Amino acid sequence: MAKKSEKKLLEELLNYDTPSITNVVATYPERPFCLGLYNPWTENWYTDQSIKCIYPELGRKVGYAVTCVYGLPDATYNRLSFMDVIDALDASKKPAILILQQKFPPELAAKVGLSGTNMTTAMKAVGCIGVISDGPSRDIDEIRGMDFQYMLTGVTAGHGPMAVHSVNAPVSVGGMDVSPGEIIHMDENGACKFPADKLEDVAAQLKVLQKDEEVRIKALLKAKSAEEVKKIFGGKSYAAKKK
Repeated sequence: MAKKSEKKLLEELLNYDTPSITNVVATYPERPFCLGLYNPWTENWYTDQSIKCIYPELGRKVGYAVTCVYGLPDATYNRLSFMDVIDALDASKKPAILILQQKFPPELAAKVGLSGTNMTTAMKAVGCIGVISDGPSRDIDEIRGMDFQYMLTGVTAGHGPMAVHSVNAPVSVGGMDVSPGEIIHMDENGACKFPADKLEDVAAQLKVLQKDEEVRIKALLKAKSAEEVKKIFGGKSYAAKKK
């Protein structure tokens, strides 16, 4: 049987929500369908509640991570610009998702409307389909029709001088540590990441998870008593362990 292309595998992942991806990646390490790629609590592999999906109506997005850090201008370092971010997005496998860490002083962090219509249009032109950032952004109304997803802490109307501090170095955004080239899956529940070389394994185990859940949900829909529910969940994570 011919091996599926990365493009086909990414398309398959769009059939599943982000919580299902987390279930396979690491949430249930004791279950056969879970790859156990991370310790689910001690490692930062999915976003926390500080990050909100701006356009839930766009549905799921999946792509390869490109990373950058923005902060205040630094007189001792001015080597990078937004054009270096564009070059990194252009060189990335597609589709790309920009993971944008904001390192601004606390008194400014909530006032940085960083990525607006101009930046978004430029990023989309080189194959970027979304941005995940641990700060606000702006021009939400203008971007809404562009089929470009944002996950942010919020929105704000303006900003002052700012600069690019790094491109394609590891970042941490909203409780998720990301390295360039990792796979990012996101929807209105949040985002998670996993290594690109695990793409085929994740896609395969999602089918196992789906079958497992379909059998259980079908049985639960027919259940008429607590005893029946307990029997269905017997041996599963929701059931109390027998001593």
